[in-house]
Amino acid sequence: MRMIETINLTKRYADLVALDNLNLTIEEGDCYGFIGPNGAGKTTTIKVLATLLKPSSGQAQVCGLTIGYQNRQIRPLIGYVPDFMGAYEDMVVNEYLEFFAAAYNINGQARRKVVNDVLELTDLSYKATAEVNGLSRGMQQRLSIARVLLHDPKVLLMDEPASGLDPRARIEIRELLKELRRMGKTILISSHILHELAELCNVIGVIERGKLLYSGPVSEILHRAKVGHVLHVAVTDRHAEAADLLARFPGVKKVSRVEDALTINSKPAPLFHVAFEDAKGHTYTDLPNILINHGFRIAQFSEEPVNLETAFMRLTKGLVQ
Repeated sequence: MRMIETINLTKRYADLVALDNLNLTIEEGDCYGFIGPNGAGKTTTIKVLATLLKPSSGQAQVCGLTIGYQNRQIRPLIGYVPDFMGAYEDMVVNEYLEFFAAAYNINGQARRKVVNDVLELTDLSYKATAEVNGLSRGMQQRLSIARVLLHDPKVLLMDEPASGLDPRARIEIRELLKELRRMGKTILISSHILHELAELCNVIGVIERGKLLYSGPVSEILHRAKVGHVLHVAVTDRHAEAADLLARFPGVKKVSRVEDALTINSKPAPLFHVAFEDAKGHTYTDLPNILINHGFRIAQFSEEPVNLETAFMRLTKGLVQ
């Protein structure tokens, strides 16, 4: 089932086009990582889906309901986590959650139970009587997630939930999001911490200047960004000779040497794969045998993987509105 869909979604602010015919599809149970430079349109997209902004043209749907026409039906189905939360002065954690539970017409014993449940899920039970404004940034983010879970939404919209967090708090938020995904929640999350998105998300979308450059599985974006191989080779001796031999191999662009370690960069080729092959049909996977046949002893041979950060840099130009 499609939980989120946009069709030619466009949002303009006077002459500024924040979203330019955005076509986005997120299936039930997906954890969708939304990445792009600052000003690319990520927050605008999330606010439209959260019914906080009205599209200039095009259409957006959540759970089959249309933004702008069925907002009252959509809001109980979504949970929106902004990058910064707000709270009334001197309000404690319990009061904060009780207030929002009441806003969703959760009353009596049911309210106390759901507040206790979300506190336990987000590991904040021991902070129930602490002042919200006195919590650390990481705990405030966990509380913000607890708030949107009170009414058990199907879709979570998260705008930079790990922004400004220390490493430990980021790990805790990441583990919480994994648990929410195991619970069957559909999650749209924007973030600049790309290596964590690669671990957390099964689908990635790349946006720049309001246009969607890519949307699909993480494995596919890594494949598309792979325009060459980077190999790390270490031999026990005759390092200069090994570097010279490897540099003569077809497809090799550059061989760098630092003591006994060699780094091989291959030349890019069309269709995101490398014609790293000589006249005898050898490919880069045959390099260890070639080195051994020339009398070299290999201490290391490995390929450097393409990660999400590399893919992001290769697919975007760093342009903003």
